Amino acid sequence: MTKGPITAIVIVFEMTNDFNLVLPLMVTSITAYGVSNSICRDSIYTQLLALDGIELKTPNSTGNLWDSILASAVMQRRVETLEASHSLDLVRQTFNRSHHRGFPVVERGKLVGILSHADIVTASTQLAGTTPIRQIMTPQPITVHPQDTLATVLHLLTRHQVSRLPVTEGQRLVGIITRADIIRAESEHMDGKDALLSRPAEPSYVVYQTRGPNIGRGRLLVPLANPQSALTLLQMAGAIARHHHYELECLQVITIARHQSPAETEVNLEPSLQLMHKATRLAQDWKIPIHTQIRVAHEVSQGILDTIQERHIDLTLVGWRGKSPEGPSRMFNDMFSSIFNDTLDTLIRQAPGGILLVKLGQAFQSDLRYPSLFARLHLNRWLIPTAGGPNTQAALDLLPALMSLSGTPEIRLFQVHRPDPKAGTPSAEQFGSRRKVSQKALETIAHKLKTQLDCPIQTTSVCANSVAEAVVDMAQYEQCDVIVLGVSRESLLQQVVQGNVPEAIASQSDCTVLLVRGPL
Repeated sequence: MTKGPITAIVIVFEMTNDFNLVLPLMVTSITAYGVSNSICRDSIYTQLLALDGIELKTPNSTGNLWDSILASAVMQRRVETLEASHSLDLVRQTFNRSHHRGFPVVERGKLVGILSHADIVTASTQLAGTTPIRQIMTPQPITVHPQDTLATVLHLLTRHQVSRLPVTEGQRLVGIITRADIIRAESEHMDGKDALLSRPAEPSYVVYQTRGPNIGRGRLLVPLANPQSALTLLQMAGAIARHHHYELECLQVITIARHQSPAETEVNLEPSLQLMHKATRLAQDWKIPIHTQIRVAHEVSQGILDTIQERHIDLTLVGWRGKSPEGPSRMFNDMFSSIFNDTLDTLIRQAPGGILLVKLGQAFQSDLRYPSLFARLHLNRWLIPTAGGPNTQAALDLLPALMSLSGTPEIRLFQVHRPDPKAGTPSAEQFGSRRKVSQKALETIAHKLKTQLDCPIQTTSVCANSVAEAVVDMAQYEQCDVIVLGVSRESLLQQVVQGNVPEAIASQSDCTVLLVRGPL
């Protein structure tokens, strides 16, 4: 009963002081202990505590904290990466501006290698600055899975004498874990904060859902959070869904603390239900199939990505408030934090389907009531900077649907050339030659758009040191209502070195800005 066989033997011997009882006491006590243990592994004392609601956790069998903590609980989820096509000169600048001494290298969204500061130092003395880093990176790096324990991570770090390990699911990079992350986990454990670390990351949990008819050619997801902008976002989504014959999927994510379980935490659904019901009524009036759901998650991005995966979403339309000036710290924040908030940055890098970010202009901040799908949104003058990339084409593909919301649309295709700093100031003849090439490319795009749209289309090409400033100035000069941009999946490091044009334009312009990233 007490699960103390040695104690029983000693006590009886002390009471009787008879050595002849020792052997039978040992046989009897051990036999009783085995029978008792086969019936119940707990002693009578732990059973009495359990009746009072007190449960004593069994300590880890190895006595090692690292066997109970998963890599997913410690890893950094927002990973700064380098593209395999980056040049040695560009990456050298990146290392000079960053405190990190190594970075994962990706190609087409897949992890292909890892690059350390030592690799850069060695290559700088042997190779030209235009050499792509795929030639100097370490290919097929050692990786770990999110469900691997820290004991496994520590073993690999020590065995291969490295300071960081990428965390992957298949070939997809989902995080990175360094020795500093493990030291932080040890520090939190010593402070008694390891309960959070030992809890594995839980998926989001659906607490409410409705299903419409599955008759569309694809699905468009609209995460709704702000009731003031929800109707405008729904109207844009409705126009796209109607044009491409998509079904609408409306989502609201309720976030909870990390130590809480999404499947067990009580949440207030009333505000979310009101928004879902309004969205359902609007979609039914527009005769567009609609599905709705409310999820509980630790992070908004987690709930959205889970929905994209489970519901096979083709396009996600997300509202974005943009950045507001923050006084002297604005420059610091622009350089060392992501261009978007955590949620949008994660979606841009990880969501497999297309992404459309909408930053509503000042004209939409007060008047947001649109009774029908065909109500006009005062988006008549459109500025479309083009750079020829795949995301620019993805933005152009959405234009016919979005143009249905304009009363008298006008389009200006715009291209900005940066002067080559090594070549000096271009001559009039050189600039004229560049402009002819650019103008021809713009006219090709304009001709294609004219076959789909019945509206005036103009083309303009300029040379400027700052693409963002040129676009903002053109939008202000032409009194444009909306700017449409392709947004890349580039890493934060590349944004710091080269500047992020979409974020700069969205931050500096007062008009509506649409940022488009095509499917991966």
